[in-house]
Amino acid sequence: MQLPYPAIRLIGFNAGKLARPFLKRRESIARKNIELCFPNNTPADTERVVTENFKSLGMALLETGIAWFWSDRRVRKYFDVEGMENLQRAAAQQRGVMVVGVHFMSLELGGRIMGICQPMMATYRPHNNAMMEWVQTKGRMRSNKAMIDRRNLKGMVSALKKGESVWFAPDQDYGIKGSSFAPFFAVKDVATTNGTFVLSRLSRSALLTVTMVRRADNSGYRLYISPEIENYPTNEAEAAAFTNRIIEHEILRAPEQYLWVHRRFKTRPAGEVSLYL
Repeated sequence: MQLPYPAIRLIGFNAGKLARPFLKRRESIARKNIELCFPNNTPADTERVVTENFKSLGMALLETGIAWFWSDRRVRKYFDVEGMENLQRAAAQQRGVMVVGVHFMSLELGGRIMGICQPMMATYRPHNNAMMEWVQTKGRMRSNKAMIDRRNLKGMVSALKKGESVWFAPDQDYGIKGSSFAPFFAVKDVATTNGTFVLSRLSRSALLTVTMVRRADNSGYRLYISPEIENYPTNEAEAAAFTNRIIEHEILRAPEQYLWVHRRFKTRPAGEVSLYL
């Protein structure tokens, strides 16, 4: 990963374009997700987002290498931050900060950059392969404090109550258990984890969003840190809808860079047919 960044970018974008014909199922999922979320898009609009999405998918592989192997000094050359004072202000309250994240393609690099700005803890799904688990944990710990199994609710709450900042991404389909159905873009009923609500209620921590996207001119990245989120709902259904609106706002920063290849609408209410038929 010692190539110049422009060369890495060129390789990554082209790798995504070349991989697309071999990932037809993922292309179909991405296209369907985009069509469902943005029904007013023209076919040309949708095709543009899908094309750019696969370029981001290819780039994500190389961005993982940047995240895990580049020095802090080198990484610092390629990003800027908007809203760092928001995180510092929330952390200064010493009641913990729940950092709501979003699955953009450059997520691994976003975690590294976030840790360079302020080391924190992050939730994740442990890898099934012991060697890969060691590799990904070692890479992710380059600039962060700890990784917490996303099923370890007690560990997350404990960290927040101790005043730590903990990253948590509630934007994927985790199944019916522990979820509420809430609108997401133009899709009326989307299984949305209640994890954000439960963590907020148990920890009483501050809540804000941190997302990172590739700059429009592809010269590097921008990390966005929102002000502390206020008036978070006090029941699960309202909280799920509220959380999805937050996530929508972040996705719209760069829709083409979002992880559309994930089956976000896999879980349906009882009696409803799959949206991926």
